[in-house]
Amino acid sequence: MGTALFIPQLISDGGSRLPAAVSTPEPEGAAAEARRTHHRKRPSSAMGAAFISVLSVALVAASVARAQAPASACRGTQHPQIVAELLFGRDIDKHLGVSEAAWARFMAREVTPRFPDGLTVTDAFGQWRAHRGGRIVREPSKVVTIVLPGHQDDQSRLDAVVEAYKRQFHQRSVAVIEQFACVSF
Repeated sequence: MGTALFIPQLISDGGSRLPAAVSTPEPEGAAAEARRTHHRKRPSSAMGAAFISVLSVALVAASVARAQAPASACRGTQHPQIVAELLFGRDIDKHLGVSEAAWARFMAREVTPRFPDGLTVTDAFGQWRAHRGGRIVREPSKVVTIVLPGHQDDQSRLDAVVEAYKRQFHQRSVAVIEQFACVSF
């Protein structure tokens, strides 16, 4: 049986990209109840805000360090890189609005010039819950997978592709998933 590696996902919220947080449940029992009900004098609001700021920075730094640690486990000719997946919905106003020809033009004008070293495009079928009414919306999609070259402008080039698609095809969003991975070609 092979060894499994943990590969954390990064989630894009349109501006920052941080490792997804995992919450742990509060322990049960009398000790947990005592911790929840124990009252103590609270520090001043300035001191509390400073503590929360320092704690937040420390937690983010620790999360990023943990997220990058598995990449150091790359073996042989593999090396750590970030792999980005972009999920493009193709419907516009409940109709297929991005034809294969329009998609090919978008790839040639927007994606390939920004990532000329290579990528993979996969046809997919996606679904999501509509904000209004909560109904499930299904649509044909394209998934573009790119092993990022590791340049300083990788993120800005991804953002430019996303913004171009949203603008050109009147889309509200494009999903972006980034993962650390061990890669060899």
